[in-house]
Amino acid sequence: MRSEWKQAGYKNTTLGAICISQGGAINTGPFGSQLHTSDYKEQGVPVVMPTNIGEGGIIVDQIARIGDDDVKRLRQHRLCVGDIIFSRRGDVTKNALVRSHEAGWLCGTGCLKVSLGTQARADARFISYYLRLPEIKNWLIRHAVGATMPNLNTGILSAVPIMLPAIHEQLIIAEILGALDDRITLLRETNTTLEAIAQALFKSWFVDFDPVRAKQEGREPEGMDSDTAVLFPDSFEESELGLVPKGWVVKSLGKKFVPTKGRNITKLTVTTGEVPVVAGGLSPAYYHNECNVDGPVTTISASGANAGYVKLYHENIWASDCSYVSKRHTNHVYSMYLFLKSRQSEITYMQQGAAQPHVYPKDLMRLLIADAPVALWDNFESLVSPFFEQIRVSLVEASCLSDLRDTLLPRLISGQLRLPEAQALTEEATE
Repeated sequence: MRSEWKQAGYKNTTLGAICISQGGAINTGPFGSQLHTSDYKEQGVPVVMPTNIGEGGIIVDQIARIGDDDVKRLRQHRLCVGDIIFSRRGDVTKNALVRSHEAGWLCGTGCLKVSLGTQARADARFISYYLRLPEIKNWLIRHAVGATMPNLNTGILSAVPIMLPAIHEQLIIAEILGALDDRITLLRETNTTLEAIAQALFKSWFVDFDPVRAKQEGREPEGMDSDTAVLFPDSFEESELGLVPKGWVVKSLGKKFVPTKGRNITKLTVTTGEVPVVAGGLSPAYYHNECNVDGPVTTISASGANAGYVKLYHENIWASDCSYVSKRHTNHVYSMYLFLKSRQSEITYMQQGAAQPHVYPKDLMRLLIADAPVALWDNFESLVSPFFEQIRVSLVEASCLSDLRDTLLPRLISGQLRLPEAQALTEEATE
């Protein structure tokens, strides 16, 4: 492939040389002594940590936030549009391009920030895609330092070899691949909206009890048919949870949801396939060719920095021993997911252990729930199931587009695929 690039007139350079020539720089994020867990707040400016770096984009779930005073103190670590943020340790191949809505966020501990400067010679989107090439990922893995955990530093990242085409070709390649990423982003944003609607409905019915309050005041509950409305009582009664709808039973979560640990597996014992291995992170650790739990299924991270994180998988998974799954309530899988998600902050607060946080089943099972009649859970499940089915379909489409992007990426950058052919494939896929 190298010879093909040279024949195509590509310039042999490095990431560091590109940054210097354009007035940019490669910098390390704040050290642990500069940013502590105690600095994080419920509201504030997001701080991008290694766990928030996905394949080309930033994952907002569970992102840390800091207040204005800390933002000013750490202003040299602020992110700008076109910056590329890398994981400095662990999976050192992960990088994300900073988009316009992420400008002003901070590069966090455990990350490196690549600022490309004027982009006169090298386009940020093109470089971001280039850094996702399989051979560049392999280069990073080979040159990372550290016996137990791979680590990058500014010197290693500066030395990454780049074969750079003319800027106009970079822009066309980035536009082609970007069209696929834009479609993927739109699908994900739509999914976020659909889940937010489902969460709002759950909160209205089972947290705020809006239909009960409406009937108590002599009004018809909004947004539901009469067959559903009749399932709600018209008054409240005292309970361990305070006022709950009359006739609903307050019980421990263990009566409805039994957190069961998955089975041990390591990257060395995995046979590569398409089944996500669910461990303690925000996204799958890697992929296997076997599953041990059928989807859809709700998982809870058992250990690690994201212990207690609740996630819904629509597909079959391999649940590792770093995650919990439920062996009950399969008829109301979406309702139970929304319940657990509504109590995310409480579950996260259950973390124990400083070096390696854990969340334990006995604590999860003690959570209290105001349990509605089965018929009401059935109706709610029927109401939200189409939302989650659409989410599943969109995830499949996004996965296919990701595969197409990853197939086009090396062929476009190497010059093996003509740009008009690539544009035609992209237009067909994003129609």
